[in-house]
Amino acid sequence: MKFKLDKTLSLVAVGVLSVLQGVQAAPVYEIVNIDGYPNVQNGTYDLNGTIANTRNGYGMAVNANNQAVGAAKGKKKLTVSEDDDGVIDIEDGVADSETITYSVNLPIVANNFTFTSTGNAWIPTFESVNGTTAPTFPEDDTTVNSVDTFFYDINDSDLKVGAMTAPEKTVKYDGSSETQEFWYYRDYEQRGFVKSGTDAEIPLIPPYTDYIYKEGESGEQTINVGGFSSAAAVNASGLVAGYASTDISDNSAGIIKSCIDNNSDTAPQEICIQSKQFPNQYGYSDVQYQIRGYVWQYESGSVTATELPLGLEVTNDSVYSAQGLGVNSEGVVAGRSYVYRKNDKDRLYYDAAYWTKDSATGEYKYNWVDVDKAHDVYSSIAYDINDNGIVVGSYNKYINGYRRDKFFYFDTKSPETALVTPNDFYNNLSDLSSRGRDINNQGQVVGYIETTHDKEKPRPKAAFLYDLPTDEFSNVNDLLTCESKGYKQDAEGNWQRHLVEVQDGSGKTLTYKSEILVVEGNSINEDGTIVGTAFIRKPSYKFDDDGNLVIGDNGLPFFELNGYGDPVTSFLPRMVVLQPSTSGAEACTVKDDDGGNDNYERKGAASFAWLLALPLLWFRRRAK
Repeated sequence: MKFKLDKTLSLVAVGVLSVLQGVQAAPVYEIVNIDGYPNVQNGTYDLNGTIANTRNGYGMAVNANNQAVGAAKGKKKLTVSEDDDGVIDIEDGVADSETITYSVNLPIVANNFTFTSTGNAWIPTFESVNGTTAPTFPEDDTTVNSVDTFFYDINDSDLKVGAMTAPEKTVKYDGSSETQEFWYYRDYEQRGFVKSGTDAEIPLIPPYTDYIYKEGESGEQTINVGGFSSAAAVNASGLVAGYASTDISDNSAGIIKSCIDNNSDTAPQEICIQSKQFPNQYGYSDVQYQIRGYVWQYESGSVTATELPLGLEVTNDSVYSAQGLGVNSEGVVAGRSYVYRKNDKDRLYYDAAYWTKDSATGEYKYNWVDVDKAHDVYSSIAYDINDNGIVVGSYNKYINGYRRDKFFYFDTKSPETALVTPNDFYNNLSDLSSRGRDINNQGQVVGYIETTHDKEKPRPKAAFLYDLPTDEFSNVNDLLTCESKGYKQDAEGNWQRHLVEVQDGSGKTLTYKSEILVVEGNSINEDGTIVGTAFIRKPSYKFDDDGNLVIGDNGLPFFELNGYGDPVTSFLPRMVVLQPSTSGAEACTVKDDDGGNDNYERKGAASFAWLLALPLLWFRRRAK
């Protein structure tokens, strides 16, 4: 096995990986959650990738027992105008332009739901967290959720971790509006949790949840501000990695104090505090917490918390953060932390890190992932670590004049060795942004990479599979069978794209070509099963100038049509599950001659970063 000088690994890692050289680096993959699998050609070629009555689905993690977890976003919610008397159900009934409105004057309606999915069928199944109920259509007013929930990981013992919001609370409104009855708020904006099987979740309460208001010399008052926590990963022994609030910034304390001092001037203090914690248009809130990496040991229905040390000594009132994002079987945690690089107080950065536990004292030690050798790096992050001590993540730097992310791996058992930036599609260090999200003990890494070199436009992305033992980097879409990409064999044995038939408001039957594009790999287990996100092609609906859905006399919506009279289509995200083929299938080499294989601009948020969103109300009218 050959390694370049800057790719040298520890003897332990080399020894482990050398055993794996006989393993095929890039197996042929099949998408196993396509409707009708394994007899795909008799099915609809649709992806079973989200729960009923939701638009988007994201696959987050998979364990050794072929149990996966994910999150669904975007309720199907179509309402009618006053001159109509019903609701209309159309596939994927939430607009991709939906936006969220945060307001203490409106009810809090959840738009994110947790689900599980188990082989062989891999059908996403809603799972309740913090009292949530499955989305319904038409919507049942008695089961409307105010709690957003997310699954991020699952171990082999069906221990799931994630994050949730608090349920809505109300305060009687006494303002100037004649139509408003209540103000709306909640006790916290995000809280991590652990959930064993079908048991009730255990919240991971952060150390800091209350602001202590000093009332002169007479005493003090405890004010709940909620705090913040999240659980990102869990290992086989139930050790959970994440992060939590330990304090509040001085500026934020002043904001909370002003809400208390001015209580009832414009709104009750609970409402004032809530309004300061809702994110603004840039995704930030006025209330800023000190965030530290944390681990929680789950055992017999209880958890024990341990704070991970920050990468620097705090000497001022600035806000510093650290996050635990991955954990291996030895309890080594991967993530990121603020740090002064090389102890230089002029070089404060948010960098990839890992924490090791001292076997004698039980204390955790912070370790910096040295990014200086990669030159001019602005920030870095470690998402996961395997049992061989290999960390994967990405760093951000200028490449050819533009800020790009680049996937790296780093051997924690040989920390004196530089981190490695693998060559990608072109056998060199290209300017394509990439992030490594997960690594198994075979040295297989999944993540995403950009696929075009446009400088000024958003770049489409594709999932990648990187095999560390052979240094082979693959676009996952190039490893798929033809059926998994939306192709079907005709009577002569030629591969053609499956034609989907749809009827629109005029009564005409329209067709479009099926297409599936895997855009992100989030998790890979030891058998090579990958869970992530794929785009599937769907028709786009027609709206009038007022933004109302246009409906025909037959009760069906009109589709946007191109110059040839064919429906305009776009991609929608769905959870995708891929497994190495065991039938001797070959990777598809078919190329469309009509541009059907061209990459499209990605629409929809990355699964780790989307904002909580309220559903957009759609109104319909009859076509004239």
